[in-house]
Amino acid sequence: MRRAWLIYNPYAGRFPAGFFLSRAVRVLSDAAWDVYVTESSDGESVAELARKAVEEGCQAVFVAGGDGSVGQAAGALAGTQTALGVLPTGTANVWAQGIGLPRLDWSNWFALEEAAASLALGQTRLVDVGRCGQHAFLLWGGLGLDGRIVNSLEPRQRWEKALGTIHYATLAFWTSLEWEGMDLRVESGERSWEGRFLVAVASNIRSYAGGLLELSPGALVDDGLLDFWLISGRSVVDAVMRVVQVLVGSHVDAPGVVHFQASHATFHSAYPLPMQFDGEPYVLQTPLEFSVSQKALRVLVPRDAQALFSAETAAQGREE
Repeated sequence: MRRAWLIYNPYAGRFPAGFFLSRAVRVLSDAAWDVYVTESSDGESVAELARKAVEEGCQAVFVAGGDGSVGQAAGALAGTQTALGVLPTGTANVWAQGIGLPRLDWSNWFALEEAAASLALGQTRLVDVGRCGQHAFLLWGGLGLDGRIVNSLEPRQRWEKALGTIHYATLAFWTSLEWEGMDLRVESGERSWEGRFLVAVASNIRSYAGGLLELSPGALVDDGLLDFWLISGRSVVDAVMRVVQVLVGSHVDAPGVVHFQASHATFHSAYPLPMQFDGEPYVLQTPLEFSVSQKALRVLVPRDAQALFSAETAAQGREE
């Protein structure tokens, strides 16, 4: 019998998911998992609970929450033998979308047990974890306009999350009206860039902006590299133009857009910057040192999950 903790964030998502968890636990139990369920609402963060699960010798930690909760657990589990499994109960669930798990919403009341079954019959892969100083992220670290939007959004009330994309897009528009960009200098190896940018992103995954956009179409989660994007501009008109470019896929070679892959980069600014790591808000002083820990995290994924992984890793996964 394999041991696991299931950490539930009751504040995640458009509606409470606790009612549906018992069925997911039953699916895992039928697949020979001994599951202990705990909540992150008792003063202990998801990261703290994940570290306790490691100390207990668990083979896995299942997180029932959104991308913020998943990112916290990923940082705590990186470098350990304990795997991360996700039961998507958040608002966007970008990681779950990327590996092909169904999302709990009004049209799919059975998503959690379906996700549990996929992970119980799935496989374990090794993925990279991004880092910025003491902060770890599984998906992205972003600064500038998206950091400002997240700092304005979070924490959200449940009714605001129920509005989902509409609420996000509306607030993003109003926030961009006042945003004039940020003066930034970025260094990576012997290369450097300097200018006024709307957004700067270090991405470990293809999707962006809550899964609404595909910013990094070639990103892989196990190649030891982050995709860095520096998007220039200083007005709402520039922001709208950039969104359209990303939507149609023309941003990759667009003037004023810098894209590079690297395992390390340093960001410099004369003032603190609004940031987000996996959708969680921060304001940090530069310099910011971005790096990546290659294949530092074990993750449970469905057996047919291949899109985000390198061909070599995907082939190895199929053979397990």
